[in-house]
Amino acid sequence: MKPLEIRNLSKQEVNHKYLELKQELYNLRVTNRISRIENPNRIKQIKKDIARIKTILKEKKDNGKIKQEE
Repeated sequence: MKPLEIRNLSKQEVNHKYLELKQELYNLRVTNRISRIENPNRIKQIKKDIARIKTILKEKKDNGKIKQEE
């Protein structure tokens, strides 16, 4: 998921996407422990997407604080 796509989502949609990715990451890790998964690079990709979402949420939160102070 690209950062621009994340920025265009509402806060509720971003939170929902974050929870979906966390659940998918958990499921992939469990599956990987039990047997080989088809695409092990998917774990790395999901972790990066989660980091992007957290970064954008933090940016939005910080921008809100800056606008309120001015």
